[in-house]
Amino acid sequence: MADGGDKAPLLVNIEEEPQNEFTDPHEKIKELYMREAGLAVPGGIVHPNDGDDTINISASNSVCDLTEDDQIVAIFVVAFDTRSGNVVEWCQPEDVDLEGVEFKAMASGSHTIENDFIYFRKGRFFGLSCFEKMGVDNIVERGARMKSVGILATSYTLLYRHMQFLESQVRHQLETPGRYTQLKAFYDDRKGSLPSSTPTDPSNNSSPVTNTPVTTPGVEHLPVPDMRITHPAGCFSQFIKFFGEQIFVLWKYVLLQKRIVFFSPPPIGVVCYRVYCACLLGQHNVMMQSSGKEVMPHFYVNIADIDSLHLEMAYVACTTEKIFQEKKDLYDVYVDNQNVTTQFQNLHEMLKINPADRDKMNKLNTQRSAQQFSAEELGDETYDDDQIFTMFFLEQNNRLFQTLYDVSLSQDKSLTSDHMKSMGLDPLGDRQFIMDLVELYGIDVVLMVDNPCCPV
Repeated sequence: MADGGDKAPLLVNIEEEPQNEFTDPHEKIKELYMREAGLAVPGGIVHPNDGDDTINISASNSVCDLTEDDQIVAIFVVAFDTRSGNVVEWCQPEDVDLEGVEFKAMASGSHTIENDFIYFRKGRFFGLSCFEKMGVDNIVERGARMKSVGILATSYTLLYRHMQFLESQVRHQLETPGRYTQLKAFYDDRKGSLPSSTPTDPSNNSSPVTNTPVTTPGVEHLPVPDMRITHPAGCFSQFIKFFGEQIFVLWKYVLLQKRIVFFSPPPIGVVCYRVYCACLLGQHNVMMQSSGKEVMPHFYVNIADIDSLHLEMAYVACTTEKIFQEKKDLYDVYVDNQNVTTQFQNLHEMLKINPADRDKMNKLNTQRSAQQFSAEELGDETYDDDQIFTMFFLEQNNRLFQTLYDVSLSQDKSLTSDHMKSMGLDPLGDRQFIMDLVELYGIDVVLMVDNPCCPV
């Protein structure tokens, strides 16, 4: 069985994408635990030549301070019992409500793998757990001992910092069951007070999407995106490489604030990163009068979440349970590996890759190559792939929303084919997308493409 050092929280499974050229980020993320606090620099970027490979973000437009309190509200151990199934074996504080956590911290189907990590939501809190299975010569346990060690926090911004500790502790719990001294000491040292705000308070959500009401800057002065979470190096770039041109299909669905479910058999940790990356596709900083519902990451969900998901208007989540595919009233878009499907006709039209999508993909790759050349040959400032790609989508979204906003303020409010092209859209292939988008945001424009008499 592989030890903790062999577990790589990649966005893409080796089996799924053997030709992936991006390097394994696991060692880089582990280095973060050994770093001193205070690595943040103005603007939210820590450049590679400064010794870091992450983008640090806080709940505002400022940089995430790694010295801030973790606000961990609970720590727990989940075990698989051959008679009772998944159970919460131990927790601190003892009176914390952990109902359902035993099925989130140990995903359905985990018995088929050796180890995993899982991001999830529990009410207004976010959790991270590390799972591992160990073979035992024990009839009662049927030859295998399975446990997860996890934490709950008020946001997921800094959960990654504790992954190495959770990995080591789940191994400790497997080898020496019932010894919780280190876990209790960890909680006592890092526990935070529960926030007094209500679950609907936006300040409590720590979502990765930021629609800060500011005027759109010129393209050449675009800031680095506010990502609100520090992620493994290569996370977003591997997400784009995995989906290829389909990234722009997902981009449209995220901008339309649809309910998106990613399905995958275990391990699910890699798919939790896809949830996070999908949310990043929709970020912009153009002030809109109506922003609809912000797309929230739910991360891992299971059948116990069905009732709550029915109440959500927009979300991105992942699951290992195939039954979700049959619950078509729960989602708008279903993603199984690289197969993106939808049952709705207006969304189905957006599944087809159009020339404008291919052009955006070419520009994205060109931008990456140009930046690499300017850094290597001209000695310019260096950005990693994730920074390049997130800046590309921020710029794309800012241009799109600013154009729509400007047209809505014009006298005739006519959105022409030239406007569509300037926004990086296909005048015909993206007609349905732009119609749905302006309706969602309440943008008063008249679409003059293919049907000039009908206002949108």
